[in-house]
Amino acid sequence: MNIIYYIVFFFWYLLSLLPLPVLYVFSDLLYFPLYYCIRYRRRIVRKNLTESFPELSKEKVIRIEKQYYHFFCDYIIETIKLFSISKKQLKRRMTFGGVEEIVRKMKAEEKNFCFVYLGHYCNWEWIASLPYWAPDDILCGQIYHPLYNKAFDKLFLRLRNQFGGECIPMKETLRRIIELKRAKQKTIIGFISDQTPKWNSIHHWTEFFHRETPVFIGTERIGKQVDALIYYADVKRIKRGYYHCEFKQLTDDAKSVPDYGLTDRYTKKLEQMITAVPQYWLWSHNRWKRTKEEFERRKQEENK
Repeated sequence: MNIIYYIVFFFWYLLSLLPLPVLYVFSDLLYFPLYYCIRYRRRIVRKNLTESFPELSKEKVIRIEKQYYHFFCDYIIETIKLFSISKKQLKRRMTFGGVEEIVRKMKAEEKNFCFVYLGHYCNWEWIASLPYWAPDDILCGQIYHPLYNKAFDKLFLRLRNQFGGECIPMKETLRRIIELKRAKQKTIIGFISDQTPKWNSIHHWTEFFHRETPVFIGTERIGKQVDALIYYADVKRIKRGYYHCEFKQLTDDAKSVPDYGLTDRYTKKLEQMITAVPQYWLWSHNRWKRTKEEFERRKQEENK
């Protein structure tokens, strides 16, 4: 594992030293074999797009599909660039809004936590640079699902931790948040909320692009327990290599919202964001691989 880590790190670091305009040439070259030759997950992407936008013609779906692969190649290159990008350059290319509002409300309302719903939209890796925009006394963290490949998991942890934030493994989320609460550490935590839960972690289904979709509910469940401010990230790609993330409050009083209400609200916000500019979401993720019918069948078999 260590050998693979150091080999990949060495070559990715050398590649990252090239200016982004040059790296985008590699991105353009990567697009053709990825889309036409390797055909990386094209069946899943086509299926997801067709079922999410049934009103669109096949030609329009294919156009979005190709735009997505162009963006995905940019995402790969931009992620590699993180190995050597300077703080000054990253702050110029990845900007944030709403941070001052969060800090002001945490102080005024005596809150120790702000939870932020995030999705795999635009360059989610660059959002890890939030600590550059937050006061020194506020810890920024993100919940993450460890990768199965240990070498790549170590690489991505290095990339995400280099900005001064903290990566919290999903299984350790509650324990770590309780520790931070006891320490009275003011913390902003991002929750990637558009992944597919495992069968035994499914507790709620919501409508997402015309389909009953299983969703994680930890953000609102834990958020209510620790009386956190609840926000979501409204992300836009300004132009190639430039993004803006605006934090917007989802509710003024999380505890007053019925169970699953916050999760449903964010899912609708995410759907609206994707619908506006669809090519920037992670369509190659097999998001709808778990169906409610299969879930109910499994439950019936367990209860026999």
